[in-house]
Amino acid sequence: MTSKPANELTHSDEDYEVQLNNKLQLFTNSLKQFGDYDIEVHRSFPTAFRMRAEFRIWHEGGIAHYAMNKPGEKRPYIITEFPIGGPLIQGNMAPLLASINADPILSKRLFSVEFLTSKSGETLITLIYHRPLDDLWLASAVQLEQELNVFVIGRSRKQKLVISQDFITEMISISGRDYKYQQIESGFTQPNVDINIKMLTWASGCCTSSNSKHDLLELYCGNGNFTAVLAQHFGKVLATEVSKISVNSAKANFESNKINNVSVVRLSSEEITQALNGERSFRRLKEIELSQFDFSTIFVDPPRSGLDEGTVLLASQFDQILYISCNPLSLMDNLADLFKTHTIEKVAAFDQFPWTNHLETGVLLKKRP
Repeated sequence: MTSKPANELTHSDEDYEVQLNNKLQLFTNSLKQFGDYDIEVHRSFPTAFRMRAEFRIWHEGGIAHYAMNKPGEKRPYIITEFPIGGPLIQGNMAPLLASINADPILSKRLFSVEFLTSKSGETLITLIYHRPLDDLWLASAVQLEQELNVFVIGRSRKQKLVISQDFITEMISISGRDYKYQQIESGFTQPNVDINIKMLTWASGCCTSSNSKHDLLELYCGNGNFTAVLAQHFGKVLATEVSKISVNSAKANFESNKINNVSVVRLSSEEITQALNGERSFRRLKEIELSQFDFSTIFVDPPRSGLDEGTVLLASQFDQILYISCNPLSLMDNLADLFKTHTIEKVAAFDQFPWTNHLETGVLLKKRP
């Protein structure tokens, strides 16, 4: 959530640099406990950068409005514009709201709207209700999908109605190679596609000197966003992810990108640590022989809480650690332990979430001699 309502932000280049420099200064000060490092900074566009967004629908005077809640306040404020939204979000907001207000079936007890868009031109809109959806709603949703040339999903309690499909396809280019990703509704996707491209390019550059005879272990692989790009630098890749939806998307993405050296399994970081340490066996690993992997590098992109103690210990055994973090505080906690066994080789900052206090960062660590 922004510190000011999205339609009150000035979005000037000067204001953008101020908010980014404030975040970078905090990160730099925290990093000084380990030494002085050059931070490779990747700036975002100040506007039109978000590829997904969620709005509350506020009904007032018989009219539906987009709305958001300010922290600590129950009553939402109405959104009339959303300049940080990507072009497809901004372009579809007004036509969608007009269609909702013109059709009582679509507007009745509509609670929220979610947008998921791609740089390659696809839009998925999820309408969420406080009532069961019936055939009348289905007919209106089919017409809405055709009118706006988007994909539409309806959700209510224990109900999900998909008109055409529940995913979009993103196509991006990294270092001259094209990648195609299935991004499914309710699955995690990077919200800022241009920063995601910079993150993927940076991470790939960190692995170009890797010996292709060695292998990669990736934790928290999601839909294979990083995996698909990093796989080219290694003999084999073992990728883990706890979400079943994301695992299925990852497998589809590896197939569509003709990547055949990746094994993906639905395991948490704690579980794969137990498996690699020989503490516990898993049926989900019955077709994978862990002893056949010669790991040199571990790649982690954990949630905001960072790595747990066991995973930090596991990572400390690898020659190379590539760490993408969405929380500088938990990153510093993990680095305090990893710095005992590894040196920091590269540091990067990615402004994935402009106009917020959040800062995405990347660190490459190598084993001490």
